Amino acid sequence: MTTYLSGIQPSGLPHLGNYFGAIRQHIALSQQGGDNFYFIADYHALTTNRDPAELRTRVREVALTYLALGLDTEKATFFRQSDVPEVCELSWLLSTVTGMGLLERAVSYRDKVERGITATVGLFTYPALMSADILAYDSNFVPVGADQKQHVEIARDMAQSFNAAYGETFVLPEATLSPTAKVPGIDGQKMSKSYGNSIWVFETGKPLKKIVGQVLTDSRAPEEPKDPAGVLLLELLRLFLSPTEQADWEERVRRGGEGAPGYGHLKVRLVECIEEHFRPARERRAALLADPAEVERVLAKGAERARARAVATRDRALRNCGLR
Repeated sequence: MTTYLSGIQPSGLPHLGNYFGAIRQHIALSQQGGDNFYFIADYHALTTNRDPAELRTRVREVALTYLALGLDTEKATFFRQSDVPEVCELSWLLSTVTGMGLLERAVSYRDKVERGITATVGLFTYPALMSADILAYDSNFVPVGADQKQHVEIARDMAQSFNAAYGETFVLPEATLSPTAKVPGIDGQKMSKSYGNSIWVFETGKPLKKIVGQVLTDSRAPEEPKDPAGVLLLELLRLFLSPTEQADWEERVRRGGEGAPGYGHLKVRLVECIEEHFRPARERRAALLADPAEVERVLAKGAERARARAVATRDRALRNCGLR
């Protein structure tokens, strides 16, 4: 049976970029059959988070988000990374056959150091742990954004090195890219919690209007014709609107003149879209908040299933390299 595996780091409140770039795809894949493993990458979060209480809160928020948005945990295994300690063992085994150059070429490490994150050993070996996450469950496909594709390639390289040294042990995974292109933040750059330009999935009411009000615009008058490709609000609206309505807004902006929408009109429509799209999920989230034991039950059940698969992979790796 085909196995899909992906994870999300609990680095803040999940935003529109997380939803359209990853979460929505994970939920859809779980409805199509196969084995689906989705985890909250709390081990990885330790490379940047030094606040235990905050980390626990963020892990819980990711869990609430997936469940509220409709992940069916009867069809997908959903769990905390740290509830499967076997991935740490596998990370060590993989590191013993991996050349330093492979990790030195990791783009994410250089990017994070350039953004001011301390260059710890954990940050440097981050791809080794991610490789263990991928390989532990015999993953065939790993849904990722384009910026994460290299991590899947590193996992393949590590698996091939181990297999070459000790015989066939690990399944070689393949990356599948998200069908949604990069989701822009309110400043036009990639939406990211670390950039402070994101819109929380469950934002509503006045806070939502305030953050949408900060979406980058310019001083051009509504009647001035504009290239729709240069209007950030239209790019964000495309996430929600039907092709027909999107085309109508774009044509009115391109044509300009009397009756052309101003940025204020686009912002009002974007707020409406976000409110409407996520209203059912906000209601489910409220119900889950009222029953915290249910979230923990789901994660514990997922961890039990995930560990069974990871233990089998760990034992196979130990046996092949002579430790069993």
